[in-house]
Amino acid sequence: MNDVVTQSAKPAAAAGGQPDHPAQETDGFQLVIDALKLNGIDTIFGLPGIPITDLTRRLQANGLRVIAFRHEQNAGYAASIAGFMTGKPGICLTVSAPGFLNGLTALAHATTNCFPMILVSGSSEREVVDLQQGDYEEMDQLAIARPHAKAAFRVLHAEDIGVGVARAIRAAVSGRPGGVYLDLPAKLFPQSIDAEAGKNSLIKVVDPAPRQIPAADAVQRALDLVRSAKRPLIILGKGAAYARADADIRALVEKTGIPYLSMAMAKGLLPDTHEQSAAAARSYVLPEADVVVLIGARLNWLLSHGKGKTWGGASAKAWGGQKFVQIDISPQEADSNVRIDAPVVGDIGSCVAAMLAAMGPSWPQPPAEWLDAIAERRTKNVAKMAESLAKDPSPMNYHSALNVVRDIVKANPDAFLVNEGANALDFTRSIVDMYQPRKRLDVGTWGVMGIGMGYAVAAAVVGGGQVIAVEGDSAFGFSGMEVETICRYNLPVCVVILNNNGVYRGDEKNPTGGADPSPLVFVKGARYEKLMEAFGGVGVLAATPAELRAAMEEAIRSGRPTLINAVIDERAGTESGRITSLNPSAKKKA
Repeated sequence: MNDVVTQSAKPAAAAGGQPDHPAQETDGFQLVIDALKLNGIDTIFGLPGIPITDLTRRLQANGLRVIAFRHEQNAGYAASIAGFMTGKPGICLTVSAPGFLNGLTALAHATTNCFPMILVSGSSEREVVDLQQGDYEEMDQLAIARPHAKAAFRVLHAEDIGVGVARAIRAAVSGRPGGVYLDLPAKLFPQSIDAEAGKNSLIKVVDPAPRQIPAADAVQRALDLVRSAKRPLIILGKGAAYARADADIRALVEKTGIPYLSMAMAKGLLPDTHEQSAAAARSYVLPEADVVVLIGARLNWLLSHGKGKTWGGASAKAWGGQKFVQIDISPQEADSNVRIDAPVVGDIGSCVAAMLAAMGPSWPQPPAEWLDAIAERRTKNVAKMAESLAKDPSPMNYHSALNVVRDIVKANPDAFLVNEGANALDFTRSIVDMYQPRKRLDVGTWGVMGIGMGYAVAAAVVGGGQVIAVEGDSAFGFSGMEVETICRYNLPVCVVILNNNGVYRGDEKNPTGGADPSPLVFVKGARYEKLMEAFGGVGVLAATPAELRAAMEEAIRSGRPTLINAVIDERAGTESGRITSLNPSAKKKA
């Protein structure tokens, strides 16, 4: 243990009158550091300030990597996606009150998306907060965090730091992962205790996310239902990607021969170009499937809650409605929107392995009629997409710009693709194929804006490879100042801003005819690339696919921080992208 110790002389020994050897002590700062190191935490995302400034210095001095951001929310997003990428909790460190609140959005984001993350915040003293005596940045942070976290803990005494860190880690990664809050009041850090007692108080968490084996009868029930299907479909969610059961999931898909759909962050679990991918026939397979197998996917808004026009087409109604198999670690997820006929509860790796073992050496393939119908629609839609991608309009549109990104990702399948926006998110998801798991990092379940630069930093730092961040110009604005962070740490991040001068599009007018622009319109001809140049990175203005391609290729070749301002037609895009139906004003316009 790398204790920083102090020495204090004890009273003279009663028997001989000679002083004992000086006692070695450690403090709260060091115990926090040692507890994290003991549990394999080597990277901290955060923003220094009162009362955790010295903690950030000492973390770095003790060999941990401290990535300091310009805003706590972006540090929190970095920690959340680091948790998804590594399977161990990402750590975000913030100051009290306003800094804590800035990190709170990311904490809720992690909880909703089931990303293991721990938000660690300094705070005011309990005796002052409870009496509301007006301390510096006074706030009852624990009470505020609880509704947005999987668990929340406060440590008041140095000897409890080991327990607090251990409980936070176990809560973040066990069962369904999520965000955890750990409150560390300012007076905790300078508390001194005996060094040996401090060392003994630390806990190395053993098996924090134990396997949860599914019941044999649940596995058999699911397989019986799948075997009876005439039009089966598998849906892979980001939970399947998080499980890191890649080989078994692929084996299950290929052995059954069942067509599959990948949710956005599950793209690449099997290559998007795989012959069983039904992505290009999504609008056909969802309503027409008779048995749907959900692997780490939830029937939330991203899948229309399993209801409505998206599901239960004429064929499904003819056979009495669709039936669902759901593989999930949480039993509470079953029946959350529709009846789940065959829930299989356990960790995804164990569930998929159990299903494979119970299937035997052979398995009946889906009827040719179903596979042929999907192939016909897929071929038609792929050809239609190819026509759109082949066009070269001036100015560029989403298709012509993303056709370049598509080619670059295909040539660099190891690169991480960070993606956010409205139209920028939707078009990228449908156009850019992914080839490896956990390489596509996007807004996930909550659908928030602003994850882009935090994710990009985490992907470069934790993933250790090239990052391509495709951003809508509106989405970029939420975290754009973090390009300074990217430059400061000299990270291999290539940011591509699809710039159409506004939110959704840039051609909306003020209905009054007044001087103020529409609330949805930005400065025309904004030179975003200059922002990256201001901090020593590379900025490029790209007005054609050829210019965009050359800039991206050079960014990846050089590995330098790069921002490409890809100017597209300001008329490109629709309100709210593909979730227009959720926007009441857009419904009225339609």
